[in-house]
Amino acid sequence: MFVPTRHWIALLTALLVCSCSTVSFYTQAVSGQMELSRKARPNATVLADAAVSANVKRKLRLIEELRAFAARELHLPTKSFGKFCDLKRPYVVWVVFASPEFSVEAKTWWYPFVGSLKYRGFFDENDAQREGARLRKQGLDVFVGGVDAYSTLGYLRDPVLNTFLHRSDADLAELVFHELTHAKVFIPGDTDFNEAFATANAENGVRHWYRSKGDLSGLRAYEASLKKGREVIGLLLRTREKLKSVYSNTYRSIETERLAKHHAFEAMLHEANQLRAKAGQSRLEHAAAQHWNNARLNTVATYYTLVPGFERLLKSHNGDLEAFHREVAAMRRLSPEKRTEALATK
Repeated sequence: MFVPTRHWIALLTALLVCSCSTVSFYTQAVSGQMELSRKARPNATVLADAAVSANVKRKLRLIEELRAFAARELHLPTKSFGKFCDLKRPYVVWVVFASPEFSVEAKTWWYPFVGSLKYRGFFDENDAQREGARLRKQGLDVFVGGVDAYSTLGYLRDPVLNTFLHRSDADLAELVFHELTHAKVFIPGDTDFNEAFATANAENGVRHWYRSKGDLSGLRAYEASLKKGREVIGLLLRTREKLKSVYSNTYRSIETERLAKHHAFEAMLHEANQLRAKAGQSRLEHAAAQHWNNARLNTVATYYTLVPGFERLLKSHNGDLEAFHREVAAMRRLSPEKRTEALATK
């Protein structure tokens, strides 16, 4: 959770009536955000610094190109990514997801100004792991993972971070367009809607970027990567639907239900191994052998379940991004359920 500067006074007032654990959470969030602001330097300054590696400079020049393209062609706000911050660690935050043992519905946390979200973010991995352990003691499925980028939704000028410069050019472009999309449209309290919109808009942006450069080989490689990723994502989402059916059944014992859950995940991993053998590695297949549970499945569902609806909506506007963005923004008047229904009918 990351709080706009102009809201810090209101937040501090709210903290006076919060529990000690809540105070500790927001204290670390403010401290972490201040670290980013303190360490960030303008991109131009970093590019002129002889001590900075050639690779970092190349990626910064690419990001400057992407920002200009996003403003000119994608109609996105671009006040972020004008500075660079080297945190000297692999992730900027560690995020906690949780779900009941026998449900794929995610636990949510409420935050000032942005409403309910399906995750809890910490700038220190130990804090995230402690939160994860606390939730596991409550009997929840938990997933704790490092995140290399995040957005303050346009409230602050988010810097470029060393944590995501390892990405390929295509993945870096997708990340930049994704985070800038959050600053364009964000509907408080609807994580699935916001992330799927940013995902669909960013992927379309990368395609547009490659076409604008006449880089058809780069575009084909990107489309092939997306296709492989979608195969694995489809498997994960089908497993989530299967688990919904599992959890809706009446079992004679908890042990029987746990066994049915175990079999669903085993079947998923078996199919993932078949995909790997058939098509080679993709962006998500490396995680197939790791531990999966309800909470981890939700990290995928949050970003991808509604993507086809947004893609159909964009297609209905014949690629007119401004009209697409206006219709998405107008959906803030609907309830989350109505937004999902609207996308399903597009």
